[in-house]
Amino acid sequence: MNDEEFSPNEDGPVQQARLWRDERWTAEIIKNEDDDGWAVSMTLRGESEPALVGPWTMGRDKKNPKPLDAPAFHTLVKTASEVLRRHEQQLHARLHKEVAVGAGSERIRVALTIVPDEEYPYAVLTAQDESGETLGQARVAADFKLNLDKAEAWIASGYAARVR
Repeated sequence: MNDEEFSPNEDGPVQQARLWRDERWTAEIIKNEDDDGWAVSMTLRGESEPALVGPWTMGRDKKNPKPLDAPAFHTLVKTASEVLRRHEQQLHARLHKEVAVGAGSERIRVALTIVPDEEYPYAVLTAQDESGETLGQARVAADFKLNLDKAEAWIASGYAARVR
């Protein structure tokens, strides 16, 4: 059986020159469409798109790719996992904003959480005291720009349901 006979979506571990798979990741060496070189794609189980695609080293014959091995696979898994972690952190930062109003026991944390619904995106504004008790909550437009002035105005309004 050659490497091309295996699909990255099949179950079970595989350790071949151009295809490695464990219980979470599949590494596949593919022909680079742009030139004569090779690339490696790392796909997380259950995902349709690779998390990472990068150049792959040519073998000694300068024609075929260098075969995958355990150290290379583990390095690729670590790199692809880090790429996913960074994407998740960026998404979280984009969807969650927070400001603090006041100081000490009077400090109120106002958070904006964007809900990226495809048809009707919106955001939720939440105020909490130092102990984590919710003081107020309001639904706002997904493009609401949270800043200190808006948070203070909302608090001053008694946590009005309509926030501008």
